[in-house]
Amino acid sequence: MLEILQVFHLDPPSIKGVTLSSWGPKEPIEGVRLVNMGCKLVGCGSAVPSLKVSNNDLAKIVDTSDEWISVRTGIRNRRVLSGKENLTDLAVEAARKALEMAEVNPKDVDLILMCSSTGDDLFGSAPLVQKALGCNSNPLAFDITAACSGFLLGLFSASCYIKAAGFKNVLVIGADAVSRFVDWTDRGSCILFGDAAGAVLVQACDIGEDGLFGFDLHSDGDGKRHLISTFKENETDHVSSKNHSVSNLPPKGSSYSCLQMNGREIFKFAVRMVPQSIEAALEKAGLSGSDFDWLLLHQANQRIIDGVATRLEVPSERVITNVANYGNTSAASIPLALDEAVRSGKVQPGHVIAAAGFGAGLTWASAIFRWG
Repeated sequence: MLEILQVFHLDPPSIKGVTLSSWGPKEPIEGVRLVNMGCKLVGCGSAVPSLKVSNNDLAKIVDTSDEWISVRTGIRNRRVLSGKENLTDLAVEAARKALEMAEVNPKDVDLILMCSSTGDDLFGSAPLVQKALGCNSNPLAFDITAACSGFLLGLFSASCYIKAAGFKNVLVIGADAVSRFVDWTDRGSCILFGDAAGAVLVQACDIGEDGLFGFDLHSDGDGKRHLISTFKENETDHVSSKNHSVSNLPPKGSSYSCLQMNGREIFKFAVRMVPQSIEAALEKAGLSGSDFDWLLLHQANQRIIDGVATRLEVPSERVITNVANYGNTSAASIPLALDEAVRSGKVQPGHVIAAAGFGAGLTWASAIFRWG
């Protein structure tokens, strides 16, 4: 930890935060001795849309079958936003459940990180979540756009804000509605995705209780072509071009194309890079492959999950997976699976988890952390 000039006093009195400037969540107190901070995961929650879409349902709109989908992906059902539901409401529900588990009041939240690439507002949904939760201290809230790696980048960011800036309670939310950008006539992509939200509360603690052990984070823009939803101008310009004094103004209307994915390349990328990333995160944490209890991967495809587990020599009974029920929920997949594992009693306080996210960008990230 760097030499710090100011320290924030955080309740309870035994917990103190450090900051590099005066923009932390509390006022600095002079004469308080500097201490290094740790952080830990103390609450989780999740939410899914009410509409359940089975493989048999999809077989009615595209040329596919339950067997074709399940054999290739492991997916049998997914949840899709419909009617009056929206992604912000899912994020709020997941966040509330995480706060309730952690027994933390919304007014005590210092930061909200909304990890999403498909939010309800082009300029970000985090402030909407902040308002809906009733965080009346107006904490900082902003979005992180990194698709399927987003939640782990949010977890890393939370640790930085706590360990370097004195924040006490940080909500990290992974939420995506990829169904909005799926081509529902393409059986190669529409079968894969679902909508969901998951959240964790990361809380400051004494350095001796630190539960975030190591990270490994990467991106490769050269691979972006394998998984992309690009900006495009509308082919038809409904605005009359007559009597315009400036050429090409006003510009044509625009939107984003449906998601386009090269599944074969993404599969090869994931099974090659994810094991390396997890091993790197373990090394940074000072741990080995036998020093964690659970492997928790982005729930993209059961074949990818199995391939990575095999390369890491992790037996199936130590792998957390729920892809069969929800499909690929992008940034929501890791916190959604974690929440189900915690609430079912599978993951217990003190268990160490090796997690990895990977996808559009291309981005990939790994984290080694302890639950509770």
